[in-house]
This record gives sequence, C-alpha cells and structure tokens, in this order.
Amino acid sequence: MTLLLPIEDYTPPRTRIPFLGVRFDPIDETEALQELLARDPAQDFAAVVTPNSDHLVRIDRLGGDVAHAYDIAWLCLNDSRIVRFLGKLVDIDLPTVPGANLVRDLFCAPGFDPHWPVLFVGSTPDVFATIVRDYGLKNATHYDAPMGLLRDRRKFDETVAFIEAHPARFTLLAVGSPQQELLARELKSRGKARGIGLCIGAAMEFLAYPQRRAPDWISRIGMEWLFRLVREPRRLWRRYLVDSPQIVRLMIRNRLNRGR
Repeated sequence: MTLLLPIEDYTPPRTRIPFLGVRFDPIDETEALQELLARDPAQDFAAVVTPNSDHLVRIDRLGGDVAHAYDIAWLCLNDSRIVRFLGKLVDIDLPTVPGANLVRDLFCAPGFDPHWPVLFVGSTPDVFATIVRDYGLKNATHYDAPMGLLRDRRKFDETVAFIEAHPARFTLLAVGSPQQELLARELKSRGKARGIGLCIGAAMEFLAYPQRRAPDWISRIGMEWLFRLVREPRRLWRRYLVDSPQIVRLMIRNRLNRGR
C-alpha cells in the first residue's frame, strides 16, 4: 500500500522535464496519487497519460494531434523502466509509474471513496464486473467502446458523447494508444466533461486478473515486456521486437542534439 500525506499538507511539483520528445512530470506514484485525490472534480476535464517506450516511438512518428494530446495532458507520467534507464544516462531521473499500479493503488488509497462516480471506457463487461466486485466500487459505470474508434468518426463521437453524458470523478480510458489519448484531447477541447481521465491501456485486464501480470521481480529488472511477449507473441511481437527498439534511435538523436 502506498502511504499518502494528508491532502492539505501536499504541494504538487509542476515543472516538467523534456525527454525524447515528451515533457514528463518527474513525480513518483505517491505524488501522483496525491494529485489525483486532491483535484476538485468540478474543474475542467484533465487527462493523465503514461507513455512508455512504444508510445514515445509512436509520438515521434505521428506527431501532430497525437503529440499534442500528450503535451496538453494534466499529468504525463513515465511508464517505462527502459525510459528511466535511458534518462539516467543523461542525468534525468523520471520515476516509473505503471498505469495499472496507479489505478490499483488509487482504488485502495485511504482518501478514495468507493461511492465516487467512476466511468470505465473499454474492455469487456466481465472485466468491469470483476473490478467492481474486487475493489468494492459502489458507483461505477461501463461503456463497452466499439473497435476502430480512429477509423470511424461516428464511433469516436458517440464515445465522447457518452463520457460527457456520464460525469465521473475518474474516467478510465482503456481503449489503447493513441485512441485513448486522442479521446482525452477531444474531451478537453470540447470543455463539457469534468473530472480526471486516466489513459490506462490494458490496465483493466491487469486489475481484474493480476495473475496475468509479470511477477514483481521481473518488472523490477525491466523485463515485463518479455513476459508479455511470451504470453501473447502474435499480438505483441511487432510492438516489442520492431517498434519499441526504435527508442534507441530517439536516444541517439537526443544525444546528438545535446552535443550541438
């Protein structure tokens, strides 16, 4: 269990650190939880993004709206031990805050009220029901978001409309990257939604079935990607063997730019 300071005693740091094309909030999970619990739910919609090495490569390749979605996020937290290792090579320390851990510990935090409205967007009704049962959530809603949100504007707009029509203190966007980040960007730009939107990828499955996650010792040595690849080779081979290794190219370019 992550220990939290009383909300009234917490002053959040807000200076971001640019690294590999993204501006990170250099805070750990405890500080992130403090910010989540302390934020007034009546404020404008605020997004939390958790980029990993795969995200950074995609941001560099796509730029535009995708890059902007990360840049305007309320919190941008590093979700990669590899990115943290690369940062330390250039004297940048970016604490690792896995999205699944953040949501799990949010639901278990002393300041979290299970009666707060929580909206889950994505995954399956069975996964949603398991999370609600296991974490004792009393005011949770699920939207079974359709596939292909970025290929069908109607589906995208319907998802945005559902979120706006079901205000929640926390909205968990679990439809994969960059769909979830672009949803968060749209919600913020429209100005109708409230609360905090957490872009969490596959975290709902990990919350419902923690046995599917890599053991802690594998995560600590930065090999969770290999554990997931072995479990789902057909779905993840390209991400981990083709796309993510391009983070090395970004790092080389970063070093060259620093040298200039």
